[in-house]
Amino acid sequence: MRLITLLFFLFLAGYAKAQVINVESLRKKTDSAKWTGSVSLDASLIKNKNELFKIATKADIQYNNKKELWLFVNDLKFEKAAGASFVNKGTQHLRYNHSVGKTVKMEVFAQAQYDAISEIDFRGLIGTGPRFKLTSNDDYRFYLGTLIMYEYEKASEIAVERIQKDVRASTYLSFSLYPTETLSIISTSYYQPRLDKLNDFRLSSTTSVLFKIWENLAFKTTFSYNYDAEPVITIPKSQYELTNGLLYTF
Repeated sequence: MRLITLLFFLFLAGYAKAQVINVESLRKKTDSAKWTGSVSLDASLIKNKNELFKIATKADIQYNNKKELWLFVNDLKFEKAAGASFVNKGTQHLRYNHSVGKTVKMEVFAQAQYDAISEIDFRGLIGTGPRFKLTSNDDYRFYLGTLIMYEYEKASEIAVERIQKDVRASTYLSFSLYPTETLSIISTSYYQPRLDKLNDFRLSSTTSVLFKIWENLAFKTTFSYNYDAEPVITIPKSQYELTNGLLYTF
């Protein structure tokens, strides 16, 4: 049954275009060698260039054998703005972790994304770097990542000649809190400056609160904030998103 579910997710992945995604909230709290995954359905009210209503679906699959971790994410977003419905966001993300000690892992990731609201026709990322476990127990976990990545970005037709090929740092601080058996709080903040132009940077922060309803079903509220110092023309530097939805894990 799980093999059929995995094949179904991989089938869905072939149809995704692909936006910036926060993978920290998708890492499962498990140290055992097994496949895990989740599917979610969200409804959102967003304020950026316009006010939008959004319904989003997300699926991820993870394999963890203590020494290695693989994570694949597929994300589609259906939005309605000014009375018109369309699909204008999607993400595909693949990440690999390899343990080099009790508190250090090396990460490698690749990502493709598309975001019509931010006027991004295509953005491709590939990066690597260490991930440090600062502290952890059954009730909380704190991590620090210091990565470097190559970015290719092509703007939409609104800025048809805007193509960027940059090298950026990507530093993040992440924590997961489990105050009760039914409540989880997961937060991650990123800082991503261009190495040759430090005033061209991005900041992002995502915090999710999950309330367990049944064994594998949770209600999830997520707030995301993003700041881009040099966005595509006509796009505001700051954007935020508040999302509520259901998350099913397996």
